[in-house]
Amino acid sequence: LTPPSLCSPFPAVTSPCKILKCNSEFWAATSGSHHLGAEEAPEFCTALRAYAHCTRRTARTCRGDLAYHSAVHGIDDLMVQHNCSKDGPTSQPRLRTLPPGDSQERSDSPEICHYEKSFHKHSAAPNYTHCGLFGDPHLRTFTDTFQTCKVQGAWPLIDNNYLNVQVTNTPVLPGSSATATSKLTIIFKSFQECVDQKVYQAEMDELPAAFVDGSKNGGDKHGANSLKITEKVSGQHIEIQAKYIGTTIVVRQVGRYLTFAVRMPEEVVNAVEDRDSQGLYLCLRGCPLNQQIDFQTIRSAQATEGRARRKGPSLPAPPEAFTYETATAKCREKLPVEDLYFQSCVFDLLTTGDVNFMLAAYYAFEDVKMLHSNKDKLHLYERTRDLTPGNTAPTGTHPTLWVALLCLCWLCLL
Repeated sequence: LTPPSLCSPFPAVTSPCKILKCNSEFWAATSGSHHLGAEEAPEFCTALRAYAHCTRRTARTCRGDLAYHSAVHGIDDLMVQHNCSKDGPTSQPRLRTLPPGDSQERSDSPEICHYEKSFHKHSAAPNYTHCGLFGDPHLRTFTDTFQTCKVQGAWPLIDNNYLNVQVTNTPVLPGSSATATSKLTIIFKSFQECVDQKVYQAEMDELPAAFVDGSKNGGDKHGANSLKITEKVSGQHIEIQAKYIGTTIVVRQVGRYLTFAVRMPEEVVNAVEDRDSQGLYLCLRGCPLNQQIDFQTIRSAQATEGRARRKGPSLPAPPEAFTYETATAKCREKLPVEDLYFQSCVFDLLTTGDVNFMLAAYYAFEDVKMLHSNKDKLHLYERTRDLTPGNTAPTGTHPTLWVALLCLCWLCLL
């Protein structure tokens, strides 16, 4: 059992918090140790002390990190369970390999570990909902609200009785408010006889096909295979099936950044002890108002765009400059319907110059097609009922291009 880990979000490329490295070293030293006899327990205690020593070394850079503190508490629990002394040798024991017949080979699973079978035997099929996060970053909530947010740093996407999902968003360009997801942590909580607590963590240029403890399923419990990781494309696309809660999660790396999509029953979405705490649950409540890009503000800012540009340079030039025409042409290659995914694509190309953001929007919509239960709600379109005649787009300008122009102007004024 390896406690959860969640590193500090800064800096964007190399995090100083090394809890993931500590976890990996502990797993390498103790794989299969739950099969050890009592005579080998001292070896496990040695590995635990080494693990504790590793966490102390990175304590300063991981301070305030929820999963880091969870890992520290987990070590203390293991120390007690195995009657280990905190004083003693900390040299790493020999590496172990998983013995034949390990729990990852199990195919049987009790009925309670299959959501649809156990919870809905005599009732209608559950109502599934979808949430996704991609690009700069764009959020589609469980209620099909679509937002473009700032949300720099670490933010919770999902927080209920069964799992927690947290993302870290970092600036795409120095000095820019454009951010994208550079880190993702998913904590599956221990559930009855189905699964042990498991943690999945992905970062830029590191999309593992296993949980942080090296396993690919729910652990040692009887229903371990009701939680499984499948690698679809090496280093680019993984899928996590959590059948015991009827949930499917898709994580991709597109370019340097990550995308997230989930399909989850409403019953699981709303399973939370303290409903007041859901105010920070982005997939359910959306981004806080002060983190949303306000299109009314963007429209009013457009009037001063020319004056702001004359004051001097604003944002650094993106690596590749897109015009409105080339951005829309590029987005139409993958997104022929001019919905909010298309508009997000244009927006991201104009603000970042990175063509991978076009692919992020494309794959986000592909995940919606796979995960959304209502095929009539796949496309989302901008609401225009609040536009007055004085706020409409100029004649001859396509509304999609106008939205992208206004978004870019807003960023240039920051």
